[in-house]
Amino acid sequence: MRCISCHKLSFSIFCKQCQVDFLQPQVTKRRVGTLEVYSFYPYSILENFLLTKHTPLGHRVFTSLANISMKPFIEAFVPYDLRDIYIVGVDEAIKHGYSHVAILTHSMSRSNIKVAHGVLRSTKDIKYSGKSLQYRLENSRDFIYSGPTNCDIILVDDIITSGLTLQQAYDAVSQKGNRVLFALTLADAQK
Repeated sequence: MRCISCHKLSFSIFCKQCQVDFLQPQVTKRRVGTLEVYSFYPYSILENFLLTKHTPLGHRVFTSLANISMKPFIEAFVPYDLRDIYIVGVDEAIKHGYSHVAILTHSMSRSNIKVAHGVLRSTKDIKYSGKSLQYRLENSRDFIYSGPTNCDIILVDDIITSGLTLQQAYDAVSQKGNRVLFALTLADAQK
């Protein structure tokens, strides 16, 4: 097999050199309303890899990116916070044979970190990719939350652009008495 980035022979989807050279997480924080959103990479670094979510190769790409970024993050977070926390993916609908957001959330499961799969769903099949802010404002995703209530939650999504999706997800989860600690995304598309 070859590294998807540099095309050198590799046993994994990203060779060790590419993981060191450009896939070391560069965590940034952004505030969307009252929600703090932590992203691991600028969108420009991952753009081509994130687009694989629409292909069979995407499963391997997202698994590798989750193991490089989200898994170490939560492992570093756990020793300092021993309360039970739920990881909730934003709209883990299965598309193209798998849910790329579910791959990200699954990588963070630990003894006190529980993953609540498929509990935050959009009632509308709206695609925001490439759409204007005005379109996003006029077409709410209308999330329904059916997961645990009165608990601490970390929201997870693949990309943050305007932040509207995460704000809508935050609102749906908070209405059930939950405390959203923060949100995690692989990439931040903010210029």
